[in-house]
Amino acid sequence: MSSSKNDTTIDSISFKNLRRLYLFALLTIALTVLVSQFILQYNLNRQLSDSKIINTSGKQRMLSQKLTKELLILHAATDPSKVEMEKKRIDSILNRWKFNHNALVYGNEKLGFPEEKSALLNKLYQSIQPNFEAIIAASHQYLQIKKNEQNPEKLKQLITIILDNERVFLTKMNQIVEQYDQEALEKVTLQSKTEYGILLFTLLVLVLEFLFIFKPTNKKIEILISKLLTSERKALKLAYNTEVLSEIKENSVKELKSLNYAMENTLLYCRVAPNGTLIHIGEKFSKLLHYNKSTTEQRFSQVLTASEKEQHSIDRIIAEKHRSGWQGEITFTSKEDTTIWLDLSMVPVTIKKGASELLIICFDITERKKAQQEVERLNIESSEAKINQQKIISSKIIENQENEQNRIAKEIHDGIGQMLTGLKFSLESINLDDKEKTSQKMEYLKQLSLDIIKGVRTATFNLMPPELSDHGIVSSLSKLCQELSKLTGKSIVFYNKSQFEQRLDSLTEINIYRLSQEAINNAIKYADSTHIIVQLSHSTSILSITIDDNGKGFDLQSVEKKRNSTSGMGLVFMQERIQYINGRIFINSIPGEGTRITFNIPI
Repeated sequence: MSSSKNDTTIDSISFKNLRRLYLFALLTIALTVLVSQFILQYNLNRQLSDSKIINTSGKQRMLSQKLTKELLILHAATDPSKVEMEKKRIDSILNRWKFNHNALVYGNEKLGFPEEKSALLNKLYQSIQPNFEAIIAASHQYLQIKKNEQNPEKLKQLITIILDNERVFLTKMNQIVEQYDQEALEKVTLQSKTEYGILLFTLLVLVLEFLFIFKPTNKKIEILISKLLTSERKALKLAYNTEVLSEIKENSVKELKSLNYAMENTLLYCRVAPNGTLIHIGEKFSKLLHYNKSTTEQRFSQVLTASEKEQHSIDRIIAEKHRSGWQGEITFTSKEDTTIWLDLSMVPVTIKKGASELLIICFDITERKKAQQEVERLNIESSEAKINQQKIISSKIIENQENEQNRIAKEIHDGIGQMLTGLKFSLESINLDDKEKTSQKMEYLKQLSLDIIKGVRTATFNLMPPELSDHGIVSSLSKLCQELSKLTGKSIVFYNKSQFEQRLDSLTEINIYRLSQEAINNAIKYADSTHIIVQLSHSTSILSITIDDNGKGFDLQSVEKKRNSTSGMGLVFMQERIQYINGRIFINSIPGEGTRITFNIPI
């Protein structure tokens, strides 16, 4: 008796310890989740600030180039009204440029820019400051001298100062943007490592919880059930001898009832005879299947489904596996015509000598299966959307090729063909006896021959400019700007800012040429621009081409929404072509102010 009380006291103490450990584990996991969320939100706010800083840094490059462009336009302008308009525009750009620069260097609470920066960024900003101040000072001095219309030679010197410092400013600003990108990447990497650390810690807590809580609890329950069964057998034999043993029996029955109630309402389980007849079904399982326990004896398969085919499949599993057991997933249609998925385990249990039954334990995995099917459906839809987009791109490419071929054929037929026909008729009509008319016709034939040569050169230039294959991308872009400026009457200027002279492989050069040609043609056809500036610069690893126009601009977001339609495929084609040579495209457009397109190509 004393030993039994001691065991009970020990069990009580053990369960209390397990309860404390369990509460400690839950609190640890909750604290881990809270810390993880705090760190995540903190890092997200920092990354948002970093993205604003990087965006502003990029705008600084654009504003410096726009300032240079506007100064060049002002330098070429002679109309007083246009001069005043350009001065106001330059003042506005200078104010925005100085405000953004001060916010980046000294911080800005409204914009969320920190005052403190890394040592390398401070060093880079100190390095760029002289160029920034030189451009500001030269711009203000230029505007003052331009206002009084005096000292043209001084104006040229100031333009040279601005261009020289602007190129250095762009290079250093690129280094600042790259440093911001690198620091942002380091922050993301640190956040990722922190999250992995928290995840590993949480997994460790779960493993420890399993080892020191669930596993000991399982052993305790097994021991408890064993003790209850032993106590029940002893109670049956000794109940008439002692009231104490009677109490033990009563307590054991109560505990068994509690355990049975827990199993009935928490597990999907049932007991089945080897021939498939249902012996008992749990309460929760019964509710899931809408089974009426008062019905006559039925097979387990009949309780699950009304489909004869599915009943036959389940009966076959029971008949073949009632001795060895079975585990797997089954699906069936319930009597309410709903599809249910179960993870089913069938365990043979010996009740008494010569008598056995099957214990079936199930888990409802219907929702998981539905989620898997939904994921598969979404993957199929995504693949189909990509295929449809590729079809549109392919058809558009073929259509453009056909249009280009038709245009070239029409150009040759209507232009060169007619001139050749005229040349033929003129040659046939020459009368060598009439020397005066023969001399006139010879002059006419010389001019006609020159026109034919010019037409042939124009057609071949449109197909593949000889400048590109003979002299490279710099010479071909310069020639392109000259020819288009003559044809359209617009101011199209090309600058080789970094004196780039390197030859690239032919595939890269033709793609760069076509991209630049497309961007310039768009500025001519759709932007209503009067001035277009094409600038080429390079670093040790990047070739950068920038096309600026003073046209009407456009809303980039509205164009992005049209990418899946045939009317919005222009940007897609440019993206496809730039990706083909491992480059990147950047588009900045402000409605009413103009557009800047930048191509960055690795070299």
